[in-house]
Parts: sequence; C-alpha cells; structure tokens
Amino acid sequence: MKIVNIHEAKARLSEYLDAVSKGERVLICKRNHPIAELRAVEEKRTAPRPTGLGKGTVTIPPSFFAPLPDDELDLYDLPSIDPQPVRRPAAAAARAAGRRPRRRSGRKR
Repeated sequence: MKIVNIHEAKARLSEYLDAVSKGERVLICKRNHPIAELRAVEEKRTAPRPTGLGKGTVTIPPSFFAPLPDDELDLYDLPSIDPQPVRRPAAAAARAAGRRPRRRSGRKR
C-alpha cells in the first residue's frame, strides 16, 4: 500500500491509477492523516449466481406453521379491526383529503 499526501496525489494521479489497476492500494492523506483510499473497482459478475447450494441443509418442522399462543400474540402491537368505519361529515372528509368542501345547493352565502 502506498501512502501519499494530497499534493503528491494530484501531481502523479495517472501513475497511482496505473498502480491501482494492477491491484495495489493508494492511501491519500491530508497533513499525514488518512482521508481517502484509491482501490480498484470490483468487476461486475458476468456468470449467474449458483442456486440450490443449501438444498437439504435446512428443515422446517410442522410446528412452524402452527398458530402462535395467545400470550405470544399479545406481545405484538396489532391494530384492532373495527367493523364499522368512522363516518365523517362530507366537509370534514374533503378537508382531510386536502380538497375544498362542496357547497350544498340552495344554500346562500
């Protein structure tokens, strides 16, 4: 690994890029404190990832699919399901949706 200061890195950047392309790393320092590192970019995978390497190593017991006991379900914060939706007046619903409420016909200002 090469250690260089910013001034030297700016002056000899092309040399350091050639070194990095060959697998070397370059540590760039500011007043002898490391601030950046030049390293080669990993090549993009061209072959597909292998699948099925863990086949047969994991077993799921039938108890996995059994429902949880009530005391464990109580530990989760589940929203209550209300069968009756909350009804709002039309004007309040329109304001909540960010629209202007419609005027009723026959009503004068």
